[in-house]
Amino acid sequence: MSEEKSLNFIEDIIEADLAAGKYNSIVTRFPPEPNGYLHMGHATAICLNFGLTKKYPGYTNLRFDDTNPVTEDTEYVDSIKEDIKWLGFEWKNELYASDYFGDLYQYAVKLIDKNLAYVDDLSSEEIATGKGTPTEPGTNSPFRERSVAENLDLFARMKAGEFPDGSRTLRAKIDMAHTNMLMRDPLLYRIKHAHHHRTGDEWCIYPMYDFAHGQSDSIENITHSICTLEFIPHRELYDWLIEKLGIYPSHQYEFARRNLSYTVMSKRKLLQLVNDKHVNGWDDPRMPTISGMRRRGFTAQSIRKFCDTIGIAKRENVTDFSLLEFCLREDLNQSALRVMAVLDPVKLIISNYEDGRTEELSSDNGPDETTGTRMIPFSKELWIEREDFMEEAAKKWFRLAPGAMVRLKSAYIVRCDSFEKDAEGNVTEIHATYFPESRSGADTSGLHVKGTIHWVSAKEAVSAEVRLYDRLFKVENPSSEEGDFKDYINPDSLSVVKAFVEPSLKGARLDQRFQFLRKGYFCLDKEATPGHLIFNRTVTLKDAWAKEAKKN
Repeated sequence: MSEEKSLNFIEDIIEADLAAGKYNSIVTRFPPEPNGYLHMGHATAICLNFGLTKKYPGYTNLRFDDTNPVTEDTEYVDSIKEDIKWLGFEWKNELYASDYFGDLYQYAVKLIDKNLAYVDDLSSEEIATGKGTPTEPGTNSPFRERSVAENLDLFARMKAGEFPDGSRTLRAKIDMAHTNMLMRDPLLYRIKHAHHHRTGDEWCIYPMYDFAHGQSDSIENITHSICTLEFIPHRELYDWLIEKLGIYPSHQYEFARRNLSYTVMSKRKLLQLVNDKHVNGWDDPRMPTISGMRRRGFTAQSIRKFCDTIGIAKRENVTDFSLLEFCLREDLNQSALRVMAVLDPVKLIISNYEDGRTEELSSDNGPDETTGTRMIPFSKELWIEREDFMEEAAKKWFRLAPGAMVRLKSAYIVRCDSFEKDAEGNVTEIHATYFPESRSGADTSGLHVKGTIHWVSAKEAVSAEVRLYDRLFKVENPSSEEGDFKDYINPDSLSVVKAFVEPSLKGARLDQRFQFLRKGYFCLDKEATPGHLIFNRTVTLKDAWAKEAKKN
């Protein structure tokens, strides 16, 4: 009997809450800001929040934190929804912080009425200076003791658009000597005359994240508000606002971010990569965005498996990219169709095969018998990989060389007789003899060979562009290195080759995954057309980076 997987610390909390009757069911939320595309860090949060309400009674809301109109766009909203659905999750309610702008305004008025908030005329620089330091208290704003009536009037005029950007803010009145600097009269509202992607020009004051977040949770009766560790200092303000407003007591819980090696997972840095043209957009297959991973050929199941494998913790660390690739290989090994493609072609001419003859040979689709077989054409002239031929055979070389024999996958055994080279010394043609009695599945030749290579028929082969993707950065943690993180971009993160693929791939679909035999896992790219096939390498068959690490 297999052992049950132990609970993570949030599941422990939830089970205790349910057992104590604190809740009959739980409500979580995933609250992205629509200012960029989701990345693998978000995938962890998505799997956590939606996974909890799959395991326990309850549901998850999707709430867009759209309180900053300058950086937000409906393009990001649409991409976020697509990513979550692709990962295999459904939200109960699609909500927006902007849905609550009216409620949040009234909450702010309530705090002013209770003399717990005031309008401040200090500039952002003056406010920052007045905050003090972790070891020294801040100083009260000269506007801190305005009367309730004056604050109500000024706040209403802020809303009416009477004041320019940055001229006034609304601050909570807490304690300028508080040990938690976030509790030193934090900002609740700022003036920003900017068009909002949903509310248009209705508002010119916008709530700060710390004011909108907890109150939105409360409005939605969120039982377990889960966020990352950097929000631990914010929890005190989260609780203070809920208490002072006397609203539903949502509670915040924090878990550690899972950073991924050989990449960056900061929206700001990812935006730099896009804007500076180091990558070809947010969904470039080298990007750690969910849309980039999907385009590269990652499966939703492999990403969910990865998130489940790394789990959640209370301490941040960097997870090795190889673990993500391991989860992917495990999935693709069970699901990808096996096909043949030659990425660095050299011609093999079978001297004793009849001119003009083509026969159809049966080959397994793999990975098991349930996927059946397909017919592939075989003829006198074939394309094989250049690396499968050696002019002078090395010890334990089991592929082609003068006088050596090898099996052509699903076809015949051939023996290399000779080869030709051009003026630069490059092999241009290999000549071989085949043994008709050695056909796969009906071999009566009595010949035994140790090597098998893949091939495609030159006459029926389809030309394709193949994009070989690798890790975007040369170092494990580019953000922690000296200088600009972009200095560590891997110059070999993309190479493009002209390949020949078997004709069955003319019907390839975007949702299919293929194992190009002996070369790796690939998928069709969205830019492909019937007349110009493009395939992306998703991942190699083995972890080449682990091999390099051992060398070093």
